[in-house]
Amino acid sequence: MKLTQFWRALWSDKSIEEKMEPPLGLDEDPFAEPVIIEIRDVIDLHSIPPKQIKEVVEEYLQQVRARGFRHVRIIHGKGIGVQREAVRKILSRTPFVTAFYDAPPQAGGLGATIAELDAPSSGDSQKPPLE
Repeated sequence: MKLTQFWRALWSDKSIEEKMEPPLGLDEDPFAEPVIIEIRDVIDLHSIPPKQIKEVVEEYLQQVRARGFRHVRIIHGKGIGVQREAVRKILSRTPFVTAFYDAPPQAGGLGATIAELDAPSSGDSQKPPLE
């Protein structure tokens, strides 16, 4: 069988189409369970849907503080600055963020923000770290 005949036979096979699931809608979650990510001193928001940025950044800040991080880098991308402003708005109203500023050029420049966090005191009520 020639290669072109093979492809024609493959594409004409309706059973393949029947087995394929339709693509997910924009608001559909492909995961049945929450996705747990490793908590590090850097988070890249490129793969986070814009509607979830606020929730993800707030939870991330809580988790890094609970683990004793003093500096974190949030990569939001350069673009037109919408995510950058959203991230900085969250940082500005988070009481334990003491400062935030553009990352140095080698660490993302305008596409990332460095946030400085104060150390959690023993009386702070923290969410327990995710396992």
